[in-house]
Order: sequence, then C-alpha cells, then structure tokens
Amino acid sequence: MSAIASPVSGRIEPGRILTWLLLFGGGLLMVTPLAFMFATSLKDSSEIYDLAFFPAHPTLENYVTVLSDGRFLRWFANSFGIATAVTLSNVFFDSLVGYTLAKFQFRGRYLVFVAILSTLMIPTEMLVIPWYVMAKNFGWLDSYWGIMFPGMMTAFGTFLMKQFFETVPNDFLEAARVDGLNEFAIFWRIALPLVTPALSALAIFTFLSNWTAFIWPLIVTTSKELYTLPVGLTSYAVEAQVQWELIMTGAALATLPTLTVFLLLQRYIVRGVVLAGLKG
Repeated sequence: MSAIASPVSGRIEPGRILTWLLLFGGGLLMVTPLAFMFATSLKDSSEIYDLAFFPAHPTLENYVTVLSDGRFLRWFANSFGIATAVTLSNVFFDSLVGYTLAKFQFRGRYLVFVAILSTLMIPTEMLVIPWYVMAKNFGWLDSYWGIMFPGMMTAFGTFLMKQFFETVPNDFLEAARVDGLNEFAIFWRIALPLVTPALSALAIFTFLSNWTAFIWPLIVTTSKELYTLPVGLTSYAVEAQVQWELIMTGAALATLPTLTVFLLLQRYIVRGVVLAGLKG
C-alpha cells in the first residue's frame, strides 16, 4: 500500500491506482493464452473443441502419450543440445570479438564494427537463401551443424559485449600485462568476470531464442530424428488428423524450461535488459 501512497499526504493517488489496474489487466491478458494452453492439455479429444476454459474431466493421458513417444524426447534433447551449444559459442566468440573491438587500437576497427552492426539491419528472412546455399555447398544440410551455424556468433551479442567491455578500466588490464599475463589470459581472467551481467543476459536471450527457433530448423532438416522441438510438434498437425490435445500438451512441456529459466534467472534478465538499454 505504501508503494502507491503519496509521499506528502500519505493518501493513495487515483492515478497510481489506475496504473496498477492497467498493469494487472495487461498482465492478465498476456497470461490468459498460456493458461488456456495448459488447461487444454488436460482435455481429451472429445472436449478439444469445447470453448470452456477448464476441462470437464481433467486427464493426464495426453502427457503420458507425449512423454511415451520416443520422438518427443529426441526432439527435446535436440533442442536442448543445440540451444546450449549455440549459447556457449555466442558467449565466447561475441565476448572475444567485443573485447577486441573495445580494447585494441588497430586500423579499420571502426569499419569492422560498422560492418558487424550493419548486419542487424538485414531481415532474417533475406538470409535464409544464402544460408541454405552455403549449407548445401558445404554438405551441412540435414545435420546438427547445419541447424547451428547461422547463430554461432551474432552481431547483437558482439555489440552488447563491446559496450560493456568499454566500461572496464584500462588500468586493470595494464596491471595484468605488467604481471606477465598474455592477452587471452587478461581477457579470460580479468575482463570477462567484470562483465558478468552482460554475459548472463546474452546467455539467457540466446538460449531462449534458439529454444523457440522454428523457420531455419524446418528448412534445413528433413530427417525427423534431427527435428527440434518446435518443428517436431508440427508433426502432430500433419498426420492422420490434427491432434490439438497433443499439440497443446507438447507446447506446454516445451514451455516449462523457458518458464523455469525465467523464474530462476529473472533478476539477471531484468538487469540485462536495463543495462543493455543504458549501454545502447
């Protein structure tokens, strides 16, 4: 109550009450589809077209069916492995390039940075054809590497890390050089621990974006064994009939890791967004 009370009179300001109501209403509106998805996953096929929000006869049979399907577990493992590998690659290479651009003076540094940033202005849809041609020429079609290579390093991550590394005092780096550390050791042992909030934000955003990636994995893979979870779930809609209850159940299970990541690391996500906005 004190959070919305006037600091002068101690009374609740109507404007702040309206703001809180609008925020609550907006949050409720955003959560409703997610809640409906979980509720629908508890319905059987006879209730799936019923517009009732809650199932009349809740059942866990859909979860048993999905989890007993070996394909789902394979798709889940594919998504987790690919998202983890791409995240580790982004954290390392984006940090390394950002550190180089922030702390080393060399001819053409500004042009390199501008060239990297310019890729942010190219829509992903325009890059799909060059990616596909490249994957075909190198024999990467229908492979894990073919799914991962476009995201192994990103312009956004490089920009974010460069902005943070510029805040690291040069005196720390010079002291490390005097102590005899080589440049990579200075990057790894001195500079990198000082930008932990940026690393956390980059890792979280990269993992979540790759976990939910759909278009490129759909294009580059043909074997069902290589499907990621979002692509694999579409198979429930193109088989003999559209099995909405299984689609909703699979989507609910796919959402659990992202919800877990958010609940456990939400303070890092918020801090990363705030700091990225300040640095940008």
